[in-house]
Amino acid sequence: MKNLSLTQIIENIKNWTTTPEKVWEYFNTRIDKYDEKLWCYNFRNTQGLTTDTNTVLAWAPIWIKDIFCENWIPTTCGSKMLQDFKPPYDSTVITNLKNAWMSSIWKLNMDEFAMWSTSESSALNRTVNPWWTNRIPWGSSWGSAAAVAAGLCPASLGTDTGWSIRQPASVCWIVWFKPSYGRNSRYWVIPMASSLDCPGTLTRTVKDAGLLYEIMNGHDIKENTSLETKDIIDPSIWDRKDLKWVKVWIPKEYFEEWLDAWVKTTILTAIEKLKELWAEIVDISLPMTKYAVATYYILMPAEVSTNLWRIDWLRYGHVSEKTYSSMDEFYCNNRWEWFGDEAQRRIVLWSYVLSAWYYDAYYKKAWQIRTLIIEDFKKAFEKVDVIVGPASPSVAWKMWEKLDDPLKMYLSDAYTIPASLAGLPCISVPCGFAQSEDADKETLPVWLQFICAQFEDQKTLEISNVYETQTEWSKAFPTWYED
Repeated sequence: MKNLSLTQIIENIKNWTTTPEKVWEYFNTRIDKYDEKLWCYNFRNTQGLTTDTNTVLAWAPIWIKDIFCENWIPTTCGSKMLQDFKPPYDSTVITNLKNAWMSSIWKLNMDEFAMWSTSESSALNRTVNPWWTNRIPWGSSWGSAAAVAAGLCPASLGTDTGWSIRQPASVCWIVWFKPSYGRNSRYWVIPMASSLDCPGTLTRTVKDAGLLYEIMNGHDIKENTSLETKDIIDPSIWDRKDLKWVKVWIPKEYFEEWLDAWVKTTILTAIEKLKELWAEIVDISLPMTKYAVATYYILMPAEVSTNLWRIDWLRYGHVSEKTYSSMDEFYCNNRWEWFGDEAQRRIVLWSYVLSAWYYDAYYKKAWQIRTLIIEDFKKAFEKVDVIVGPASPSVAWKMWEKLDDPLKMYLSDAYTIPASLAGLPCISVPCGFAQSEDADKETLPVWLQFICAQFEDQKTLEISNVYETQTEWSKAFPTWYED
């Protein structure tokens, strides 16, 4: 059952090949057996479930990233600051999934407040890559990715701000889908950077991603960035077998500087497969790409510092037992005692960016560059249907390898950040393997990223589904996990 997609499991339940109880028992047994090696979850639901097979999700089990609020379920964001927080409400996407009869297995581990990239900033645990347990599962939705990749559940939820689902899903060899900004409500998904955060899914197939996307998306009157329409998927998109109608753009900027040689070779091989599927390959330029990382690392942390301001104990968070003589000292004690290093770094440095003296020089200028990046993409999509390239310049590196070099960590996001700044739908699909460029020369997964124009979410799913179904890569599975 670990190799079955969410869609296949639901079909098996509805045709009585299996039952929700057996599915629930199977995945809980696997969690008992393997999670002590992976450390994916923070809180787990082991209770029984009520069954009704005549529903959309048929009580199929789904893991939830520990950033989505669930009614009276601990929601920590991987931080000691919120270790006792139990929200009295559900986030909108959780409500939508529950209305489709999802069975939640509760909370998966993540980097603290979705910051950092490697699983090394969580205050609760350290999750490892299911393929090579000495390597990172990337971040920040790495618990969600590792759980699906190891067969601990058929699907999970994550959030993506600049890369947080695409990269972990990719290095763990599963499918990730980030819809257009505003498609999925952010209501009571604990915010990191509000103009960038996007709830999404981690699944075994593109079709599974489409199933969950259709359930989750839709207008939410409680969330002011929510789009007013619901996107209903045309089922005919799953029948396409070729890409004769598709113009594919390969930006030259995605194959410069940071890209490892082995990863580049694998990506170019995948592009040849797109040609075999009759896609027309167009080589154009995205000149503003080189500014995306710098732009992101001004805008995102500035919004982080604003969002974390509410976590001061008076409203949410930890209260220090230290004595204090002023309110400033009270706030400092509460914040710095249990916030991790990366959270502190972003709060301090980017409060500086938002200060009256430097607002115009940094934050305002970054927003102007973001507008130019959006225009870059708009011009591109007047000529092509999809942009294709790598999702990361390298395969997964070893635990702790880059922990002391934040700059190198930030540069690893160069291929995913531009689409996030523009609010575009994207998806990553397995496309092959490459050797690591360290001394171990281990063989690790590589992934192909598809980016479409804003609100062309169905086209993103359709094109990536053709590639997935016409190749064998998605059927691979970490070999050390027994049935």
